[in-house]
Formats: sequence, structure tokens, C-alpha cells
Amino acid sequence: MSQPSVILATASYDHTIRFWEAKSGRCYRTIQYPDSQVNRLEITPDKRYLAAAGNPHIRLFDLNSNSPQPIMSYDSHTNNVMSVGFQCDGNWMYSGSEDGTVKIWDLRAPGCQREYESRAAVNTVVLHPNQTELISGDQNGNIRVWDLTANSCSCELVPEVDTAVRSLTVMWDGSLVVAANNHGTCYVWRLLRGTQTMTNFEPLHKLQAHKGYILKCLLSPEFCEPHRYLATASSDSTVKIWNVDGFTLEKTLIGHQRWVWDCVFSVDGAYLITASSDTTARLWSMSTGKEMKVYQGHHKATICCALHDGAEPSSS
Repeated sequence: MSQPSVILATASYDHTIRFWEAKSGRCYRTIQYPDSQVNRLEITPDKRYLAAAGNPHIRLFDLNSNSPQPIMSYDSHTNNVMSVGFQCDGNWMYSGSEDGTVKIWDLRAPGCQREYESRAAVNTVVLHPNQTELISGDQNGNIRVWDLTANSCSCELVPEVDTAVRSLTVMWDGSLVVAANNHGTCYVWRLLRGTQTMTNFEPLHKLQAHKGYILKCLLSPEFCEPHRYLATASSDSTVKIWNVDGFTLEKTLIGHQRWVWDCVFSVDGAYLITASSDTTARLWSMSTGKEMKVYQGHHKATICCALHDGAEPSSS
């Protein structure tokens, strides 16, 4: 089964994962996921696999096969897995869970290779572009940097006490990190390299982005340059696009009827895909702020989306 060049997947509380033709909006494949809800989807850099983070497992599906069965299950978390991602070569996967841990998995071997204790439910984990530090945010408001070389926590921040950090995002060049919380606030830090490899956070900006929760924040990708944007998806049913230069509001994406849980940029930053409790996913033009396509087919809230429209690393 040959894959389309653009892989767009969504998952919903209806216990399905759906794959869509991005341009036509047609759903061409549905995977039943009966065991739990899916909290997060991520596609491997080589476009071969899709990871689905559930409760309490992570399942890996082969994108080039019609099989509805996962090829691998990663099983040592004990609660909802809220975050999942891959190292740039696709050799290992990282995850964060409401069980309070951040874990690292070698994709070629069963079992978890490393585990870090955050001592509170982990909502979000991102990999620094240097590929040697993970940054996690938890329900108690802690942000922690996990130094994978030293195998320890190298930095701890609490931007707002007892306010859950919902989402973290790092600029592609490692220059900025943004944390979004349950009060609709984004904290922005400049990331400075210390004398060692340790990352230092220098406060840059505090942005009151929404009145409701921010469920996802995301900085634009490298090929979007020289434009740099921050997208914030909220329980107020909007997504706001901020210019990183000064953090001024560029656009508000209006169309979803309920909470917007997730968003992902196209590789060139020209488009944004969003997922919402109104059961739909939507495609937006970044230049106009207009909705270009609605992906309809899920029967319950659509919680997460994943997009890979770039070249595979080997062919780029």
C-alpha cells in the first residue's frame, strides 16, 4: 500500500484513528482503537509509523500496511500517556504520562530504556532541537529540563504556582521555549546555552492569550522563515496566531464550535490543521486566516491530529 505524500491523521473519543486526503477531505482509512481514548498522535520522521498515545499504552501502527493491528505496544506507563514524540533520526521515542513519569523507548527493542520522575501528572514533553534535552510540563505547574547525556534533571522552573502547564513548544533553532497554562497565559523564555550543555531560561515575555484554557501552543517550523508564529489553541473554540516578533496578534481562526485541542503546522508553515470537540478537524490558510477544508467523519470529540507533509530525512 503506497502512502500519499501528505499524511494527515486524527483521533477521537469515538475510539477511531482516521486518515484523510488533505486536499479533498476524504477519509481513506479508519483504524479502530477499542482499548482507550487516544490522547496524542505522532508520525515518525521517515513517515513509516504512527504512534498513538492511549491509556496507559503507546501503540505503533505501520503506515504502509492495511493491517488494523499495531506492530508494537509500549506498556510500562500506568496512566494516560499525554505526550509522545521521536528523536530526529527516529531511533527512539519519548513519552510523558499522568503517572508522573517521562520515559524513553528504543524503537528497535521492547521495554522502556529510561524513566524520569516528575512527581506530578505530566501533560506535555518536547525534545530540544539539540536532541539531548527533554523539557516536560506537569499538572502542578513545574517545567523541568531532563539532560539525557547526564541522565538527570538539569533545570526546574515554576512560572505560576499550582497552575497546570498544558503545552510546551520549542523554536526549531532552539532559541525560544513557550509554555501555555490553564489560565490562558503563555510564558516565553529565550533559551541560552550555558558553558556546559545546560540550557538556561531567560524570561522574555508573558502573553495573556485567551480567557479560557490553552490546550496546545505551537511555534512555526523552520521553512516558515523569515516569519515566526506562535499558534495557541483554546477552550474558547478559537486558535490565535501571534507574531513572535513582539507577540502581537496576527489572526484569530474562527470556525470551530467547541474546544480546540490540538494543532499542527504544515512543513512550510503556510497551513495549520486543528482538532476540536465539535468532532471536526480543519485546515486553515495562514496567509488569510480562512478555513479551507473541514474533515468530517468522527462521531465524538476529535482530540488530536498529526501531519507529515515534508520529505523523509533520507530523501531531503
